[in-house]
Amino acid sequence: MDHTYYFYGNSRTISWVIENNEIKAEQTRVHAQCYFDKVSVERSKYIALHVGIFWSIGKFIIKNGYKVRVMLYLKSMFEHLAENKNNKDSFIETRSDFIRQLTSQRA
Repeated sequence: MDHTYYFYGNSRTISWVIENNEIKAEQTRVHAQCYFDKVSVERSKYIALHVGIFWSIGKFIIKNGYKVRVMLYLKSMFEHLAENKNNKDSFIETRSDFIRQLTSQRA
């Protein structure tokens, strides 16, 4: 099954939408206290990507073998995730490692 995943993050909240031809699931969360008003917009988007994909797997929206088209809105995220360019931010690198681990386990 093919899904499309949209996500957003700012210094206070993260949100995501995952949809296919049959369902549309939307979630919004306030950042954990350790991140609230302390992370950049870019870092927040990586958190939203990581948490939302993990949530979607836990809710059985994404299952093994499903295809998920991730909509990236920042050029830096596209370069880092799609083109494997390095990011000097260790926080982002850690989230990217989690995302890659999740996607490799679901292939």
